[in-house]
Parts: sequence; C-alpha cells; structure tokens
Amino acid sequence: MAVVDRAEVMPGPGGRAGGPDAPAGRGFPSAAVRSRRVGGLDGLRTLAVGLVVFYHLGEERLPGGSVGVDVFFTLSGFVITRLLIAEYARTGTLDLAGFYRRRWRRLVPALVAVCAVTAVLDLTTSLWGFDGALEAAGLALVSVVNLVRAAQPGEYSDLGAPLAHTWSLGVEEQFYLAWPLVLLFLLRWLRARTVMIWAAVLCTLPLVWRFALWGPDAAHRIYNGTDTRADQLLAGALLAVVLARLRADDPRLERLRGWAGPMAWSALGVLALVAWRAPVSGDHGWATAAWYTVGFLGVAVVSAALIAGLELRPQGTLSRLLSLSPLAWTGRCLSYGMYLWHYPVIRLLASLGVDGWWRAMGTVVLTGAAALASYHLVERRFLRAGGPRSPSSATTRAV
Repeated sequence: MAVVDRAEVMPGPGGRAGGPDAPAGRGFPSAAVRSRRVGGLDGLRTLAVGLVVFYHLGEERLPGGSVGVDVFFTLSGFVITRLLIAEYARTGTLDLAGFYRRRWRRLVPALVAVCAVTAVLDLTTSLWGFDGALEAAGLALVSVVNLVRAAQPGEYSDLGAPLAHTWSLGVEEQFYLAWPLVLLFLLRWLRARTVMIWAAVLCTLPLVWRFALWGPDAAHRIYNGTDTRADQLLAGALLAVVLARLRADDPRLERLRGWAGPMAWSALGVLALVAWRAPVSGDHGWATAAWYTVGFLGVAVVSAALIAGLELRPQGTLSRLLSLSPLAWTGRCLSYGMYLWHYPVIRLLASLGVDGWWRAMGTVVLTGAAALASYHLVERRFLRAGGPRSPSSATTRAV
C-alpha cells in the first residue's frame, strides 16, 4: 500500500468530490499520492495466464482453469480505476483521449500482429487449425468476438475459432470504453462516499441480469456478454474506490492490513480449488446454474480479496513469493503476449499432429518465445512511440 498523506481531504464546494476549488485528493486521500508498483500483482498475472494456458491444453486436466480470466477481469478493473481516480484526485478531471490512446498503444499493436500471423497461415497453408482465421482476425480487431460467441445458443461455430480466446479482450475493451465515462460522471456530480456506494450498486446489476437471462440456452450469452461479466471488472473498480477513500491513519485501514495476509492466502486457496475442481463447460445441473448466476460474482469477490491482500501487505509472505523476479517480470512484460499467442500455438501444434505432453511442452516453449518477440519487437516500440509516459500510463502498460 502506498504511503499517503495523513491529512483527511474533504470534498469540494457543495459536498461534491470534484468541486472547482477542491483540495488535493477530492475525497480520495490515498489516491492523491502516486503508489509504487506491487510486484505481487504482477506475479498474480503470471499465475492467471498459466491457468488459462493449461485449461486450453485440455479441460480434463484443469476443468476450472478459465478462472484465470476472471482474475484478470477483476485485476484490470482495479488497476484501471486506481489510475483514473489518482488522475482525478490530482487534476479534477480525466484525460479520456489520453486514456484511450494509452489503451490503444498497449493492446492493439500486439493484437494486430497475432491476427496478421493467423490470417497468413489461413491464406498460405492447409492447416485445419487456421481455417477461417482471416474472418476471425477481422472480428478480433474490432473487439466483437465476444458478441459473436454470445449470439450462438448451441455449440460454438468455427467463426472466430482460431482467435476465439480474444472474446475476453472484447469484454475488456468494451468495458474500457464505457467505464471511464461513467466514473467521470460519478466523480463530478457525487460525493466521494456516494461514488463508492454507486460502484457497489453497479456490481450487483449484472448478477440480477444473469438471473433474468438464465435458461438452458443462455450459457454462451452470459459467459461472453460484457453486460453479464461487468461485475467482475466492477468488483476490482469498487476495491480501488474503497482503498482510495481510506486515509493512511484510518484505523479501518490498519485492521484491513492485519487481515490482509490470511485473507490473501485464503483467497488464493479458494481460487486454486475452483481451478482444480469446478467444471465450467458442460451441463452439470444446479452447479452450472449456480456458476453462471452467482458464481461469477463470487469469484470476483474472492479475486478482489486476493488483490487487496497483496496491495495492502506488499511485504507479506505471499506477496514476496509472487514478487520473485521471474514471476513478476513475466506478469509485467509477457502475460499479455502469452495470452494472445498461446491459443494459436495450441492450434498450430494440433494441426501438425503433435499431441500429449509434447504438445504441452511445445506450447509453453513456443508461447514464451512468441511473447518475448511480441514484447521486444512490437509492444515496447509502440509504448516508446507514445513519448514520455504520464504518471498514470506507467502502470497502465502492464494491465
């Protein structure tokens, strides 16, 4: 947790957090001071992408491994909202154009690269794993793969299959478009405490919506919809708002720090159990209904507890373990590239007839190599092309 100003920062005129003469902090005292990077959160990214890779290698090995995506959603909502609130606390507004430019530089160039490679393989080879990759690349580049998949009530079609994993990028991109606008409205017109209440209310709306939608053919609609998965990102956003509201000398913060270690270990254990035993796909009766209604929010709450534990106790045992250089550097620099490339690599090896442990080993090696190439040849170049980074973009680059 960052060292923050001990003075309570009160809302501006009219009680609103963003009045024109509001003092530094604007109702969010912990957001007014730049926070240092928490290596444990970078290590958590590595664990999350590892779960997704092994899940796609074979659901029977890790039936709940897709929970890694749920963790990514909550972590992204937390980091993005923390940056936006910090900017608002400093300036009284949000540079939305700058935010969208940074998002574009961080996410799109690497996505273009993987789309181009898969499209070329579709056009120049007879590998079955890349049939339809040209159309899939078009859907991925405009961030609508999740919408296409949500509209398919039965088995997924082959449309988008070579890049089917980019559905989660569609959810995040659509959230990134809407949430800064909503948050800016809340910050400008409401008290800081009321912003926190509204963030909590917004978290519950997708849960209610999932109950309304649930039925035998609703799984794809719920799993891929931004409106039905937004609570996982909003849970992270709510955590960012809550922590930004607490002063450094707030006794509640000290109590939270006291619980942070056991809370983080317990949350990690629950997520590990979900990854090991919870079957996400298929029809498992009441368990499937529970997962597709309350389960998503439940995992988001557990993920938020883990993130809070790492954030509040950066020197704790778990945070130190996740901050080990290989884990933290991989999460910080390679996790996005690994997520982008692992699925095309799996399909490439499957198309070549590579199976079993050879496919697993080949996937790890080739995915790592592709992510390294993406980071050094594409991602870093575009991030540097954006010029000197603002205080907020320094952390944004790793989301």
